Amino acid sequence: MKKAYNFTAGPCVLPQPAIDAAIEALKDFAGTGVPVVSISHRSKEWQAVMDEARSLWKEILNIPDNYEVLFLGGGASMQFLYVAMNFLEHKAAYLETGVWAKKALKEAKGLGEAYAVASSADKTFCYIPKDYTIPTDVDYFHITSNNTIYGTEIRHDIDSPVPLIADMSSDILSRPVDVSKYALIYGGAQKNVGPAGLAFAIVNKDALGKVTRYIPTMLDYRTHIDGGSMFNTPPVFPIFVMNETLKWLKGLGGLKVMNKMNVAKADKLYAEIDRNSLFRGTAAKEDRSIMNVCFVMAEGREALQDEFLAFAQGRGMVGIKGHRSVGGFRASIYNACPMEAVDALIACMQEFEAEHK
Repeated sequence: MKKAYNFTAGPCVLPQPAIDAAIEALKDFAGTGVPVVSISHRSKEWQAVMDEARSLWKEILNIPDNYEVLFLGGGASMQFLYVAMNFLEHKAAYLETGVWAKKALKEAKGLGEAYAVASSADKTFCYIPKDYTIPTDVDYFHITSNNTIYGTEIRHDIDSPVPLIADMSSDILSRPVDVSKYALIYGGAQKNVGPAGLAFAIVNKDALGKVTRYIPTMLDYRTHIDGGSMFNTPPVFPIFVMNETLKWLKGLGGLKVMNKMNVAKADKLYAEIDRNSLFRGTAAKEDRSIMNVCFVMAEGREALQDEFLAFAQGRGMVGIKGHRSVGGFRASIYNACPMEAVDALIACMQEFEAEHK
C-alpha cells in the first residue's frame, strides 16, 4: 500500500500520538475497562480529562485568568449564532474575507443591525482588506483570521477600539496569539485541535452580560461557564482526542516552535509554486495563509488541471483538490502535517513539470 499524504482541509491530519492514544482509549479508558465513548461524563476519570484539557489550553495560549475555555457541540457554525446572541445589543461590524465570514454576518443580521466594514469579495476573497476603519459605535468587531477556502490569513492581533471577536477555526494554535486583545476567540476543532463535532470558545467573562435580550439557555456562554462545559453531555471522544493533541503540542515546545515549523512548511511550498512554470498562487502574497496553500495551473496551462490532480493522487496526495467554489488545488498544511508531506508534494509538482515542459 502506497503512503498517503493528507492535505485535506478538515477533518484533517492529526498527530499520530493522539490517534494512538485514542485507539487505546476505545479499548479501555483510564483503566476503567470501559471504552472512552461509553464512559460517564460525570465520572472522576472523565473530569480529569476535562480539567487537563482546560489547563493545557490556558498554558499553551497563555490565557489570562479572567477568560474561560469552553468545549461545546455544534461547530463554528453554531458559534456564529452564539456570538450575536451574547454580544449584539445595538449593532455589530464584520470584516468580510470569505464564505465563513459571510455566514457569520448573516446570523448576526438575523438578530440585529450588522454590516461589513470592508470586503474582498470584489476579487474572489484573494486578499485581506486593509483600507478600513473599525467603527467605535458598535458592540463588537468580528474577523475570520484564516480563510480555508481562499488561502488568506490575518497573522497579527488587531488593535481594536471595541471588543474584538475572532473565528480562528483553521489557524488556532498554529502561532502565538495575544488573547487579551480579544473578547472572544472561537472555532471548530477539526483543523488543528481534534476531530469534528467539537467547538472551542475562549471568552472574556467580563465581556458577557451586556445584552438585554433573552438568551436561550443553551446559547448563553454563562450557562457553559457555570456548567464547566458539561451543562449537557459533552462530545466526549473529540474532547479526548483534543486533549491528546494538546499534550503533543506542548511536548513539541509550544506555539513558538509550532509557528516556526508551520512557516517553514508554507515558505517551502509557496517557493515551489512561484518557481514552477505550471502553477501560480491565488492569494495576495502579503496575505498568504500558512495553513491553507491555494494554487491553480498557470495561465495557458489550465487544461492540465485534471491531469495533475490524477497524477498527484496516484502518488499518494490526498485532499489537494481545491474547494468547489474556486477550483484548482489546496494543500492544507495544519500543525500535524509533516515537512515530509510538503516535500512529497513538491517532488510531485516538479516531476509533473518535467513531463510537460
